[in-house]
Amino acid sequence: MGSTRARIAIDAMGGDHAPAEIVAGALRAQEELDVEVLLVGDPHQIEASLGQHTSSHLPQIVPSEGTIEMHEEPLSGLKRKPKASINVAMDLVKQKQAQAVVSAGHSGAAMASALLRLGRLRGIDRPAIGAVLPTMIASKSVLILDVGANVDCRPKYLEQFALMGSIYSQYVLGIDVPKVGLLNIGEEECKGNDLAVRTYQRLQDNSQICFTGNAEGRDVLTGNFDVVVCDGFAGNILLKFAEAVGEAVLQILQEELPQGLCGQIGTALLKPNLRRIKQRVDHAEHGGCLLLGVGGICIISHGSSQAPSIFNAIRLAKEAVDNQVLERIQSQDISAKQSTVGE
Repeated sequence: MGSTRARIAIDAMGGDHAPAEIVAGALRAQEELDVEVLLVGDPHQIEASLGQHTSSHLPQIVPSEGTIEMHEEPLSGLKRKPKASINVAMDLVKQKQAQAVVSAGHSGAAMASALLRLGRLRGIDRPAIGAVLPTMIASKSVLILDVGANVDCRPKYLEQFALMGSIYSQYVLGIDVPKVGLLNIGEEECKGNDLAVRTYQRLQDNSQICFTGNAEGRDVLTGNFDVVVCDGFAGNILLKFAEAVGEAVLQILQEELPQGLCGQIGTALLKPNLRRIKQRVDHAEHGGCLLLGVGGICIISHGSSQAPSIFNAIRLAKEAVDNQVLERIQSQDISAKQSTVGE
């Protein structure tokens, strides 16, 4: 591609605030993160949004036709609209013209398009959506997967999630030996439903995974685990609840700050602390979720994403590219590392 900078394809038409907020976040990322962005979408709408900003280096626009609406069924929508923005963005990665995709559009369509165009990695039966959340320990995060790609799972899928999550945690989050936990309703080995009990055995028997036992809901954000695996049904509920708690904390802080002159002085003094609190608990600061297990780097952002969230999603994509997450997962023979315990 003639450049050492990460090249990121942005679905400029995906999301509630597209393309204006998507373009704003992409421009900021290009200026501050040393990345090259490709804006995929309707050229006229994108150009109008670009006209609201001043930039020394305008991104390349890649034309597309239409987008997959939230009410559309993903597969049928992708087939009816082969030149939809998410399809064109995925094709850029497939054709090696970009190294990653960021989309705030229909998450089901993004996942389906990635599977159809990029395919699954060797040894991966089901890709997983992973979310990086803050913990009670400053500067430490936990990777939770799956948070929505697979509502129904088999034990070997969760084992694959644990292997992929460990690789990501090691090379991007900087954890030498990532500790893996299994989301469950109790610490004991015998607790949980059939999926949890059988998965526990597979994780325990896999020497490639540093499995440290079950993680109850109250344990997820303690910092005791680096990776927590679960099926997409429970994971999606967990993710959205965690995001709601973060929003509630910010609102409560805002409501409880003293009013009047004393409040203004106190708020001014606390401003750096409040900013750090927001960075730790606001989901917009984390940008989006990773789709791990497909043949490309894909970041799925919230449909409500605005410029700051898109900026952070691009940062997340850049980190995955710079740390060669895809290549590292590909180089690991995950199929050979899986347990032989019954599936």
